[in-house]
Amino acid sequence: MIAAASALIAGTASAETIAQGNGEASVMLGDKKLNIFTYRPTTCEPRRLLVVFHGLNRDAGPYRDHARTLADRLCAVVVAPEFDTQRFPTSMYQLGGSTVELVAPLVAWARRAAAQPDMPYILIGHSAGGQFLGRVAAYTTPPAQRIVIANPSTWVLPDASLAKPYGFSGVANAEEAMRAYLALPIVVLLGGNDTGSNNLTMSKEAVAQGPTRLKRGHNTFEVAKSVAQKHGWTFGWTLVEIPGVGHDSTKMFSAPQTAAELGK
Repeated sequence: MIAAASALIAGTASAETIAQGNGEASVMLGDKKLNIFTYRPTTCEPRRLLVVFHGLNRDAGPYRDHARTLADRLCAVVVAPEFDTQRFPTSMYQLGGSTVELVAPLVAWARRAAAQPDMPYILIGHSAGGQFLGRVAAYTTPPAQRIVIANPSTWVLPDASLAKPYGFSGVANAEEAMRAYLALPIVVLLGGNDTGSNNLTMSKEAVAQGPTRLKRGHNTFEVAKSVAQKHGWTFGWTLVEIPGVGHDSTKMFSAPQTAAELGK
């Protein structure tokens, strides 16, 4: 599917350019047309691509805007795709589904439109976008510079007995897949005050991860670290907690701790 999508975008990439400031493009990725909101800094020549995944409200435009402070600090181009509820319900967005396969051609389009085909990229998702990005990381292991999973309701655990999309049961070569997942440069980005229950997923699998988003993030990080240590595998994850911040993408993205971690 990725190869086919890459072939389809090849003809349109040259016609699309990510200009300075805010912008918007309609792009074919495989058989899906997505609206993509963009931003390019005006004060520097971009060195990175920041791919931003929106939350439950499917508000890609505002999410692009929420990431602008971070993009300016990192000197990064922002691309924020919009996944509408009609074509991408929970099973296809928050829980991944085949939608995870659209990320690679999205990055390919953005690199070409930014006129830097080898530009390093960072994936960052908050809330529902964090849930989606967790499945992207677990089931496609993208070669991103960093994968920032911020304040999601649910995580993918490195557990071969737990069914996909919460674990690796049913995944081909599950042990190798878990090993690759744990080696990824994942940033577990948590708001220190994200302890509310608004829109908190309460499925059996979610509740088993902890009572709040903050606790679920800490628990998942510790489980992942323990599994990596047990098997002697590389552990590439980092935990960053932003004190005093709740379930707020703007504050999470613009926090100095976030820029400091991603600027390393």
